[in-house]
Amino acid sequence: MTRFPFGLSKLFGPLFILVCQILPFNQAAEPKRLLLVGQGPDGHPHGAHEFMAGVRVMEHLLSPIKGLKLTLTKADEPWPDGPSLIDGSDGIVMFVTQGARWMQTDPQRHDALKRLAQRKGGIVALHWSVGAQDAKYIEGQLELLGGTRGGPQRKYKVLETDVTVVDRSHPVTASLNNFRIYDEFYYRLDFAKPPARIHPLLTARVEENDETASWAWERADGGRSFGFVGLHFHKNWERPEYRRLVVQAILWTLQLPVPKEGVNLDINPQLLELK
Repeated sequence: MTRFPFGLSKLFGPLFILVCQILPFNQAAEPKRLLLVGQGPDGHPHGAHEFMAGVRVMEHLLSPIKGLKLTLTKADEPWPDGPSLIDGSDGIVMFVTQGARWMQTDPQRHDALKRLAQRKGGIVALHWSVGAQDAKYIEGQLELLGGTRGGPQRKYKVLETDVTVVDRSHPVTASLNNFRIYDEFYYRLDFAKPPARIHPLLTARVEENDETASWAWERADGGRSFGFVGLHFHKNWERPEYRRLVVQAILWTLQLPVPKEGVNLDINPQLLELK
């Protein structure tokens, strides 16, 4: 135990105690390190699957939020820096082609994502980051994301449809109302089997069924995952519903607070324009 000379103990003793109290607080207040992952064009027409433009939108939306440290990266193959970038992050947002395959093609990348999950990291997958063409990638993505679409049974449809908020009490859907939108929706998804508790947040009306379009998952490892099948068209970033959903989902997966009134997501329209 530290002893102080007589006469100084009354000054330095309380000061030492104060410093000991402040240090843990400062450590706890370290910013969350978020990795925003995009890719280049994948053959879709201009305006669709604009992944890098999308991650730049997310960067603009998230930059004003305190408690975040953002890293934006283009993860076209090969991506040798990927494992170290993932290991240096508290959460990842994937906006890539065939995300289930992308997560598992490189064994070191897959192992880094597993380590992220083990340390309670946040995992977010948007649009074609959910799933792959080959069914062999289904189980690997289910283990980390909780939902996926893969193999010959995968379905999608481009349509204008109604999107319904099925749980208004969840932080991700704070101040989010039902809306109608034109987008490409994946449906007939695969989900992790019980005891995993996948929490549907939004449904989209497709072929006269209410199909899960977005979900949250509090994983057994203590971390959180979120998936959303929309955002095929870059233009849909103009919709405040989409901006609110994505940003609040990211905060939730990082275990950061989401205001009950929702996050302010105003953005300069010029930042949504494609170059």
